[in-house]
Amino acid sequence: MNSSFALLSGRLVRRVASPMGLPRRIEYSRGLVSQAMKRSAAWKLGHLNHVAIAVPDLDQASAFWRDVMQADKVSDSVALPEHGVYTVFVELGNTKIELLFPLGDKSPIAGFLAKNKSGGIHHICINVSDISAALKTLRARGVRALGEEPKIGAHGLPVVFLHPKDCGGVLVELEEKR
Repeated sequence: MNSSFALLSGRLVRRVASPMGLPRRIEYSRGLVSQAMKRSAAWKLGHLNHVAIAVPDLDQASAFWRDVMQADKVSDSVALPEHGVYTVFVELGNTKIELLFPLGDKSPIAGFLAKNKSGGIHHICINVSDISAALKTLRARGVRALGEEPKIGAHGLPVVFLHPKDCGGVLVELEEKR
């Protein structure tokens, strides 16, 4: 029987082909899902690493977080040509905010800002214990990754992005925490 898993309106759904080949869905309750999946987990979902915000003016956004919001630590801008972005990290007590600005015309952030002139939340990043195992499990459950293999991210660690249509409308970045 061919099946896959996906999130639909915050619920885990298993898509199953019926004997006649017609698709049908089996929805799982939260308790059943968590128990079944925790037993077989080869990787562990960790804490929120950062929330990324695309900004039309990196200097202005950095000044806002440093001077208005009084963040203790706002990094310098770092160019990441392999990702097509400039990044600034704002350190908070328990997580970070990543400010993103386009680097080049083909930057994914340039496309985002073309649709959202004022900027806005671009993605969330969550730590995982084993990114390869996480990617294998999530793909088997019907979650698409944006890219075949993890890349090295802004922190020098492997990262992979998950398709927002499979994650409740949210672009999710997974980062392996070592």
